[in-house]
Amino acid sequence: MKVDVLLGLQWGDEGKGKIVDVLTPEYDIIARFQGGPNAGHTLEFEGIKHVLNTIPSGIFRENVLNIVGNGVVIDPVLFQKELEKLIPFNVDYKNRLLISKKAHLILPTHRLLDAASETAKGKDKIGSTLKGIGPTYMDKTGRNGLRVGDIFSPNFKEKYDCLVEKHVGILKHYEGFEYNLEELEGPWMEGIETLRGLIAIDSEHYLNKALKEGKKVLAEGAQGTMLDIDFGTYPFVTSSNTVTAGTCTGLGVAPTAIGKVIGIFKAYCTRVGSGPFPTELDNEVGELIRKEGNEFGATTGRARRCGWVDLPALKYAIMINGATELSMMKSDVLDCFDTIRVCTHYIINGEKLDYFPFDITDSEITPVYEDIKGWNCDLTKLTSYADAPKELKDYVIYLEDKLGVPITVVSVGPDRKQTLVNN
Repeated sequence: MKVDVLLGLQWGDEGKGKIVDVLTPEYDIIARFQGGPNAGHTLEFEGIKHVLNTIPSGIFRENVLNIVGNGVVIDPVLFQKELEKLIPFNVDYKNRLLISKKAHLILPTHRLLDAASETAKGKDKIGSTLKGIGPTYMDKTGRNGLRVGDIFSPNFKEKYDCLVEKHVGILKHYEGFEYNLEELEGPWMEGIETLRGLIAIDSEHYLNKALKEGKKVLAEGAQGTMLDIDFGTYPFVTSSNTVTAGTCTGLGVAPTAIGKVIGIFKAYCTRVGSGPFPTELDNEVGELIRKEGNEFGATTGRARRCGWVDLPALKYAIMINGATELSMMKSDVLDCFDTIRVCTHYIINGEKLDYFPFDITDSEITPVYEDIKGWNCDLTKLTSYADAPKELKDYVIYLEDKLGVPITVVSVGPDRKQTLVNN
């Protein structure tokens, strides 16, 4: 069997959690392969909205295993809170959730380092969620990190104290930064005890054995392609590889084991935090999209920047990931528009480009738009793509032609039932 991959093609917040939830019945295992609790994957069904940060989005489906892979970084405090939110819904997470022993731990001092560093940057801050994810990945690549497997070691506390001592030394360089580490450590150690009560596995062996046994695996990405540490809008990016290649390093599966790659994008575009955003609408149209789409971070609550869909960026993301099919999310947010705009090119330094260049951070970009007739009607009650208005279908056909990849799913609302399959 192959590992299918589902990931975001924009700057995150595309609606990956919903589609994972919809697709989960087709799979035996859902596996997160990168990122940390800065992710906010929203699922809605039976009138209830659930937000997952670290736990894979298949957790609400019975008879499906969920794996937190080695490429993920875990905050024990936030992870414990996430588990507690599942209790009222009788989710048997102790038997449905497996944690890679190689997944790295976010320490309280990682969060402090994140906050201190971002504060010191002033107006040049990158828009970190301040959850300690960047410093944790830095310790991982610096070969200083603590991993889930370490919590079962008799000298775990010694390892912890050694790393904390190093962090405290760094924090001394941030003049005026105050903190109370002792206050943070109590809940963190409680979270460690919770982690010890879960099933920790050698996830790379587990997953490859499952594939040989014919099990179907879906790899779930976090954030989005344009936030990838290598291929995103650097330095305004996350600290992990959010692209298909991250599946291999984040789960321990070979490139030859990758099957379908499902790319998720919004019918428009959003971004949270700092960084370039060529199609941003800093006007009443952008505000209307934000209002209609309730564009506020599921985890942070931060208002998202909104704009029209960006084809050069989307084509770039499709190329990098090898996307084989697409899901277009939040189509219903554009219900109120007579005309929808699509960015087809950039003009940079007088040159017209149809591709995403090396660096757009320091460039003045003028987007070139084509106008598409909107459907200007309510999509949320639709149950079949066949019944969709002609204008929506025309928009889908237009995008498929420009992107060269079929759009197989069109989402018309947050509920799992509001999902149209385009055969």
